[in-house]
Amino acid sequence: MIKTLQKTMQAAAIDKFGGPETLKARELPTPQAGPGEVLIKVEAAGVGVWDPFELEGGFAEMFKAKPTFPYVPGSDCAGTVTAVGEGVRRFKEGDRVYAFSLMNPKGGSYAEYCAVSEEMVSPIPGNLTTEEAGAMPICAITALRGLDDTLKLQRGETLLVMGASGGIGHLAVQLAKRMGARVLAAASGEEGVALCRKLGADMCVDGHKDDISEAVKEFAPNGLDAVLLTAGGFAADRALRAMREGGRAAHPNGVEPEPRAPKGVTLKGYDGTPDAAAIRRLNDLIEQGPFEVHIARAFPLNQAAEALRALNSHFRGKMILRPGS
Repeated sequence: MIKTLQKTMQAAAIDKFGGPETLKARELPTPQAGPGEVLIKVEAAGVGVWDPFELEGGFAEMFKAKPTFPYVPGSDCAGTVTAVGEGVRRFKEGDRVYAFSLMNPKGGSYAEYCAVSEEMVSPIPGNLTTEEAGAMPICAITALRGLDDTLKLQRGETLLVMGASGGIGHLAVQLAKRMGARVLAAASGEEGVALCRKLGADMCVDGHKDDISEAVKEFAPNGLDAVLLTAGGFAADRALRAMREGGRAAHPNGVEPEPRAPKGVTLKGYDGTPDAAAIRRLNDLIEQGPFEVHIARAFPLNQAAEALRALNSHFRGKMILRPGS
């Protein structure tokens, strides 16, 4: 069934690529759920550290896409299904879902409604709130791709998560614990350390103040098996030098400065690309027990530009937009 609840919607959109100042509140046509698509009333949309790159046209160039303007950015969201297109079998009106919307042909998640391919939509797992689910998708898949596909993390191995109180990092800590690893979390500040301790890390250090090398010696005397780098810099390079011979390290593509591995350590960059199998794996891990997606701040949709500027401030977890407010 093709259905639209209202003809227009509120959105944050751009008329040309540029900085946060190009993002304006707009009234735009509500997208319709075409064949194989799900129309979601967005209740929470993630604000990603990569969103400024999208606004500048970086993803359009990367994917060789030719977006039309006005262009609605936003890579992930959660809310309620309001309509489904022809051929959709897994979802129905009223379902609570989360979705991936990066470079979505019918517009991203910075809007009241988002029409997304069924393959990019999932029921909200576990006991997550809609706001947590809206903040989670890209960060969680990026964490999982690093741990599972790139590092091939095994039960009983020692893992260091750099940037462990950030959007990707704090989810990686929880996923790695579910995979049976021993986790050393290098967080940012006392509040970041407290968050990672609460989330189950076996040992926590302040990556800005504490000596990473000494922490690693205490945590893994024979050297770390694996490192997930969600942040680069001096501390990250020191952590890589504290790995055992044959250790594995991974970082999402785009981490700056790009980490450098010493001889004997394998370092790989990767993309946090979602697919049906990875989404199922993520949901299975989340449903194993309590899982927290830390919301740093929430902004109304008409303050989307302010939310993007806030990405330059110090915060833990993830920020979101609330299109309904």
